[in-house]
Amino acid sequence: MQKLFIDFEPKGKVILNEEQSRHISKSLRMKVGDMLTLSCGNGKDYGCIIDTIDSNSVTLSVCYEQANNCEPTVKAKLYQGVPKGDKLEDIIQKCTELGITEIQPVLTHRSVSRPDSKSAKKKQARYQKIALEAAQQSGRGIIPTIGEMTDLKTAVSKDNSRLKILFYEGGGSPLKEIINKNTQTVSIYIGPEGGFEESEVALIKENGGTVATLGKRILRTQTAPVAALTAIMLLTDNME
Repeated sequence: MQKLFIDFEPKGKVILNEEQSRHISKSLRMKVGDMLTLSCGNGKDYGCIIDTIDSNSVTLSVCYEQANNCEPTVKAKLYQGVPKGDKLEDIIQKCTELGITEIQPVLTHRSVSRPDSKSAKKKQARYQKIALEAAQQSGRGIIPTIGEMTDLKTAVSKDNSRLKILFYEGGGSPLKEIINKNTQTVSIYIGPEGGFEESEVALIKENGGTVATLGKRILRTQTAPVAALTAIMLLTDNME
């Protein structure tokens, strides 16, 4: 069933905004009597039926509410070294589908892309929209938060997760020795193209980070977070 996120808890009758109405009427070609699901990020899904529809306004009636069953038991936050081009967009989309809770873009020594403040804000808005669309498509109960770009030292200092895992091509412990089905929160650190410098690895370790490996193969920066998150979801019984 098609899903949309709104910024208020739906009760009784609901009127969608112009952008959402246009999406339903023009892109999805939905009709009066069709059902869709609304969510406001409170852990519940609201089943609704379309009462009226045109290109500027869609009116719905809430038929039922139920708990969302798509959210994983583990809350995972990704600290991603900012890569070149549009790779971060793909990372956000795929990790949202897999169940990430938050993504923090991190500027590291080897990050080539370094947008100015104005460009960074525009990018953040686009990244948040990508997360929204991916959350809707995959049936999530929340929209992952995409943080403002920040430097690694600041990001690490603000990370209050009890379990911090650094994935590093220099080796480390197998993930199955670090993660189990009872893990509730975890931070994931992935470097940009070229990976982390040794000083950055030392910084994360000094702040409680554990170095882990994803195997003998060296993964691209856009592949590593997807592989890591998939493995974590599997080890925490969130892929059954």
